[in-house]
Amino acid sequence: MVSGVLLYVSFPPRTLWWLVLPGFALLAWSLRGRRARAGFGLGYLAGLGFLLPLLFWTGAEVGPGPWLALVAIEALFIGFTGLGIALVSRLPVWPVWAAAVWILGEAVRARVPFGGFPWGKIAFGQADSVFLPLAALGGTPVLGFAVVLCGFGLYEALRHALAYRRTGTLPRRAMAGAAATVFVPLVVALAALPLVDDSAENGTATVAAVQGNVPRAGLEFNAQRRAVLDNHVRRTLQLAADVKAGKVPKPDFVLWPENSSDIDPYRNADARDVIDQAARAIGVPISVGAVVTPDTGPLRNTQILWDPERGPTDTYDKRQIQPFGEFLPMRSLVKTISPGYAEMVRRDFGRGTKPGVFDLAGTEVGLATCYEAAFDWAVRDTVTHGAQLISVPSNNATFDRSEMTYQQLAMSRVRAVEHSRTVIVPVTSGVSAIIQPDGTITQQTGMFTPDALVAEVPLRSSLTPATRLGTLPEGLLVAVAVAGLGWVAFRSVRNRRYTAGG
Repeated sequence: MVSGVLLYVSFPPRTLWWLVLPGFALLAWSLRGRRARAGFGLGYLAGLGFLLPLLFWTGAEVGPGPWLALVAIEALFIGFTGLGIALVSRLPVWPVWAAAVWILGEAVRARVPFGGFPWGKIAFGQADSVFLPLAALGGTPVLGFAVVLCGFGLYEALRHALAYRRTGTLPRRAMAGAAATVFVPLVVALAALPLVDDSAENGTATVAAVQGNVPRAGLEFNAQRRAVLDNHVRRTLQLAADVKAGKVPKPDFVLWPENSSDIDPYRNADARDVIDQAARAIGVPISVGAVVTPDTGPLRNTQILWDPERGPTDTYDKRQIQPFGEFLPMRSLVKTISPGYAEMVRRDFGRGTKPGVFDLAGTEVGLATCYEAAFDWAVRDTVTHGAQLISVPSNNATFDRSEMTYQQLAMSRVRAVEHSRTVIVPVTSGVSAIIQPDGTITQQTGMFTPDALVAEVPLRSSLTPATRLGTLPEGLLVAVAVAGLGWVAFRSVRNRRYTAGG
C-alpha cells in the first residue's frame, strides 16, 4: 500500500515525479518471487493505495459510494497486474517482462469496461519528468514503460548491492543487467530530447482562451445554465473591449470551454443571439462548447464553430463520453440502487463519429473534449487529420477545487510533447492554460475566476514518431508481456510433467 501511495504522491499537483521510482522499487520488493495468489492480493493493495487518493475527486458531489466503487473495480486491474508481475519475476531480466506486464494492465484498463478508464496511467504523472521526451518517441506506453522499468531496475540493483555487502560476491552479469534497466531508459530519454521542439514550422497564431466561470461549484452549476453562458459572453465582450483599447492583441480565433452554453443555441433564439453578439464584438470565429438537445435520440456534447458573420458553420460531437456521467450503463440496476442518481442522468449523450478538426481563420485546430484527453487515440487522430494545434475544452466545475483539474492539465502537457503541438485548455472554472509543444505552461488562470488568456503560439505540422507509430509501441509491449507470461506457463507445464515422470 505504501508503494501505491508513493505513486499517488508522484502525480500533480505535486512535482514529485521522481517518487514513482521508489514506489515501483517497493512494489518490486513486495511482488518478486511471490505466488500468483499473493501477487494478486498485494497488487490489489497497491492499487488501493494509489487510486483511493488519486480518484477522491470522483466523490466530490455524489458522496463516497461511487468513488469507493470505482476504486474497488479499477484496483482489480492492478491486482491482476501484480499477479502477472509476480509470475514473470522468476524469469531472466525480469524487470523488462514486469514493466511490460504493467503496460499490459494499463492497456486493458484503458479499454474496459464501458470504454475504459485510463486515468492514472503512469505517464500522466511525468509532465515534469526527465523521462518526458519519451512521449514523443512512443507515446504514453513507452513513457510509462521506461519509468516502471527504471523503478524495477532500481530495486534489482539495490538487491544485488545488498547481497554483495552480505556475501562479498557480486554476480557481475546480473548487476550489469540491473544497472542497464536503470540507465538505459534515462539515456534514451536524453537522446529523445531533439524530438521536443517548439519552433513555429507553419508560422504562428494568436489565440484566446476564455474562462467565464460558473456561479457555484458542484453539480448545481447545471441548474444555472444561462448564467454560465452569460459569463462567457460577458468575458468575451470584455476581451473585445481590451482589444479595442490596445491592451491585448486581437486574437485570430477564440476558444470557449466545454459546457459554456448548456442551452442549445439551435433551439433557443436568445442563446443564439448572445453568442452572435460575442462573436460579432470580437470579430473572429469562436469554438463554443454546447449541449445540443434534439427532440429524439441522445443528447450531444458538441463544439460549434461560430463565425461572426454566418453563425454556426461546423460541429464536433464528443466521441469518448464518460460512463455514469454522460451515459448510464446498466440503467435498470442503477435505478434500483440509487433512483436519485439515475434520475439525474435521465438522458444519455450519444457518441460522435468523426475526428474534430476546425478551420479557425486558416488554422487547423484539433478538438479533444475534456475526458477525451485521457485517451491516446482521441488526441492522436486530430493530429493525423491535420491539426496544427490542439484544444482541450473542459468543464471541471463539478469537481470543485479538487486535484482533478491539475491531473487533467498534466495530461495535456504530456499530449503536447507526444504530438509536438501547442495545446490550449479552456475550462469553465479553471485551470485554463496555454501549453507550448515542449510541455511548458506559459499562461494559466486561477480557479473560479473569470479570465481570458491571449497568446501568440507556434503552429506545427510535422509528426513525431509517437504520432506516426500510433498503437504500435503499445502493441509491441503488450506482446512482450504476453510472451513473458506464456514463457512462465510453458515452464510450469514442463516442470509438472518432469515431476510427474520423475
